[in-house]
Amino acid sequence: MSVLPSCSRCPQSVVVSVALIFALFQQTCSAKHHTSCPSSSCGEIGDIRYPFRLKGDPGGCGLPSYELDCVNNRTLLTLFSGKYYVKEINYDSYQIRVIDSGVVEDNSCSFPRYFLSHRNFSHDYLSNDPLTLSDDCFSTGVAFVKCSNRVSDDPRYVKVKAGCCDSGGVIYAVYLGTTFRVMDVKAGCRLKVATFANGSHSSDVSYRHRTHDGKVSYADILKSLEKGFWLTWSPLVCRDQCGKGINCNFNQTTQQIQCLGCEMFNHGVSNCGILSRINQYIRGYVAFVTRGFANRIKNIRRSFWDYRDGEILGQDILPIFIVVRYLFVLSLLLVVFIYKWRRRHFSIYENIENFLLDNNINPIRYEYKEVKKMTKGFKVKLGEGGFGSVYKGKLQSGLDVAVKMLSKSKDSRQDFVNEVSTIGRIHHVNVVRLIGYCVEGKKCCLIYEYMLNGSLDKYIYFKEGSVPLRHEKIYEISIGIAHGIAYLHRDCDVQILHFDIKPHNILLDDNFIPKVSDFGLARLYPAKDGSIILTAIRGTLGYMAPELFYKNIGGVSHKADVYSFGMLLMEMTSRRKNSNPHAEHSSQHYFPFWIHDQLKEDKDIDMEGASEMDNILMKKMFIVALWCIQFKPSDRPSMNKVVEMLEGKVESLNIPPKPSFYPHEMLENDGTINSPRTSWIDSNSSMCPWT
Repeated sequence: MSVLPSCSRCPQSVVVSVALIFALFQQTCSAKHHTSCPSSSCGEIGDIRYPFRLKGDPGGCGLPSYELDCVNNRTLLTLFSGKYYVKEINYDSYQIRVIDSGVVEDNSCSFPRYFLSHRNFSHDYLSNDPLTLSDDCFSTGVAFVKCSNRVSDDPRYVKVKAGCCDSGGVIYAVYLGTTFRVMDVKAGCRLKVATFANGSHSSDVSYRHRTHDGKVSYADILKSLEKGFWLTWSPLVCRDQCGKGINCNFNQTTQQIQCLGCEMFNHGVSNCGILSRINQYIRGYVAFVTRGFANRIKNIRRSFWDYRDGEILGQDILPIFIVVRYLFVLSLLLVVFIYKWRRRHFSIYENIENFLLDNNINPIRYEYKEVKKMTKGFKVKLGEGGFGSVYKGKLQSGLDVAVKMLSKSKDSRQDFVNEVSTIGRIHHVNVVRLIGYCVEGKKCCLIYEYMLNGSLDKYIYFKEGSVPLRHEKIYEISIGIAHGIAYLHRDCDVQILHFDIKPHNILLDDNFIPKVSDFGLARLYPAKDGSIILTAIRGTLGYMAPELFYKNIGGVSHKADVYSFGMLLMEMTSRRKNSNPHAEHSSQHYFPFWIHDQLKEDKDIDMEGASEMDNILMKKMFIVALWCIQFKPSDRPSMNKVVEMLEGKVESLNIPPKPSFYPHEMLENDGTINSPRTSWIDSNSSMCPWT
């Protein structure tokens, strides 16, 4: 019969009701397990019942944790993944006697197969383990060790029969009495397996050990192994009869379970109600925290395993407090540092604004919230440029704009000032106009005029569903682009090298007037400088000048933009991509080579749908493009000369040398561009009068 603990001091009647229902439910379930299923049998075990069950019994019979197997008419228990034969079940004392299967089956050696020690079991009645060691069976441990040398100075080391179990050393069976520890294992010996033995209440091995100075024979050890050892399921009975969390004791005389009440922090509690348990837990935890704190002050050191949870916290509360204090001070200093750093950068941004205002720079400074408002929260994304994403916006005046949010910082603050201020000074019909900018914390953006017709690449290539521009309009656009680049090179206060001339970076307004845009890779240099030094290769593959890869053909200068413009002009004129010069198939022949051969042989280049006048304009554009893509920078014309050639007559133009190509750039895994820096053999002498 379950004993319901007194709950007279519980103020809530609901708690009492729930406790009664819970106790009745436990009793009902326990009775169901005991009475609803008949017992099973296997071999010499003729009565297998609750909590045990035989494999194959109905699902409601016994508990899954106590399932037994019947193998070759022997009852088998699985314990910690090991197999043990069941020799006896005593339902009165809640005990079961088992034997290692290796001892039973390996008759010549009786060598256990599975490692088992006291650490495998919990000795707490509140444990959830299915089985634990029986306290009254005088279980004795036996370990088998393999030694490289003979052991003669310890009577507990009993030599195993020669040729048994293993080879290459001496096997000893060691009686593990109460005085044997791991450190007692001799040098040169290695523990192979350990188990329990001596299952009877009158232990022969234990008796001999006590009366004959530990001198036992291997036959005595085998006899004790064959008797097995006792396990008990008393914790389960305790939970069934007294309730979960309530301590109990098994009375050997009456063979009854005695409910002792609740135990919290090694102290018994007469009232097991939930409120009483919480109160006792808090009081006990605080007491152990205090004890641990006192041990820290007294510098008392104890083994880690001797600590309770509260003692661990109390033992470390002082260093924890010190660490927290220093972390707080460090965090405070970090906040102050970040605040001053932000203030310093805000002053830098104010200096940028003052610089622009003092020099009458046109761009307007906008606040970030204004930029967010004009783009409606960056709702419409137009694309991505060399160093940022572009969104469509609208000013309060109704003017559409393109807002480029910078995603990468510039090399230095001075470069940023120079770029914004220089682009702000540009007023040219063929260069996109900078309307404003925003610098606020890490958020930087540039606001440009919006180009209704988008980029040039939408109109120069033959695409399904697209309406290509007329040849005459393509010619007009090429002249406009040339004027814009020439303005950047020579007509500004400083020389602006774009380094990324390509169809995507040429924008067209509503009248198809071209405007050079995307200065993300641009660099500013004094106009008098003939060449510059770059720390990294920049540009787009297919439009990059060879001097960016080969240092021995000439320095990097404005002629790099001339080369890019030549590749762009070749694509605009042919309305196709320039193919691979290394292609094996004739259909993929490098187009500039084919154009040069046609012009050299004075053959007409008829373009589809082109009039006679269109063919003349296209021929002029092809000749200029071939001059621009000469391998050596000194062989290319300046952009001012390019404008003059495009606007002049085709009869005044000479056919340039056949252009040379350089090996393909290889894009490495890390994103860097690698090109073999072999020497270039000059097979074509210079034929141009400009530098």
